[in-house]
Amino acid sequence: MDGEPRALIRTESSGTELDDARAMYQDGYNGTGFRAELSDEEFSYRYTVAGGPDMTLRSSTFLGSITGTIQPENAYIVSWLLGGRGTMDVGHDEVTLMHGVPAMFPTGKPYAFDFADYRQNLVHFDAGFLERVAAEHEGLLPGPIHFASGVLPSPDALRRWNASVDEAARLIIRGEPTPLQLAEIDRRTAVALLDAFAHEGSGMPTVLLAPRNVRLRRAVERMHASAHLPIAPFEVAEEVGLTPRGLQQAFARQLGVTPTEYLRAIRLDRVQAELQQLGPDETTVAQVAARWGFTHAGRFSRSYAARFGEYPRNTLLR
Repeated sequence: MDGEPRALIRTESSGTELDDARAMYQDGYNGTGFRAELSDEEFSYRYTVAGGPDMTLRSSTFLGSITGTIQPENAYIVSWLLGGRGTMDVGHDEVTLMHGVPAMFPTGKPYAFDFADYRQNLVHFDAGFLERVAAEHEGLLPGPIHFASGVLPSPDALRRWNASVDEAARLIIRGEPTPLQLAEIDRRTAVALLDAFAHEGSGMPTVLLAPRNVRLRRAVERMHASAHLPIAPFEVAEEVGLTPRGLQQAFARQLGVTPTEYLRAIRLDRVQAELQQLGPDETTVAQVAARWGFTHAGRFSRSYAARFGEYPRNTLLR
């Protein structure tokens, strides 16, 4: 969204119909199998959203019980309970939320949840935005960020996170920020998130940090950011101001591989990450391989084993 106007949005959904609430949450969080039931409380729900395209602050109140499976798309989400109870990733790496203590939603996989009579605050980050901030702030290559499940922030990091969210709330919910102010608070809150929650990403090879390799670095960043798209090396070369032969030579000289081999390695890494996060009851090797553009099962398995020292089915079953 860099360079584009940041339109502030504020929306609210509320009511007293259980089926309406179930449908709204299931649709909004890419969910399946939602089941909502009444509790001892008089049922009502309220869901608010405020922010821009890169970050939104949200609140959710649900006076009843709700379970199901979700897999948020194109977003990294952190939340904390103000009341009630909630458990994420039920049956796997379960995280029981504590009042006032933020926790990251699991990423890259569907997961089950179980919540009841809760009030909750959330911050949603656009995935591409947070990945770009991570690349700038930490020297990571653009690509998925894997947050450690159930790891609490340090007290100092938690204070900085809370201060950033409080500032964002004053500006976004109660104020009228300019586009520049909105961009600044989005980035500042994203940095606070990255500093607070343990995570991993793909590090930038040292050789790419040399000023003389700026075009090669841009090519590598483009490949990481667009590995899920049908991009070709000649398109990348054109974007960074090199000829296809010049790109080939730069990759061979600095990284020891061809652009096509480098792109294939990125996609193999993404396959491994998905197989590690998902289970055999959630996906198959063939489905993940197809999602990342691999068409021949035998060649894919051999390439995977050569890179990671085991066959993909062993990664999925472990």
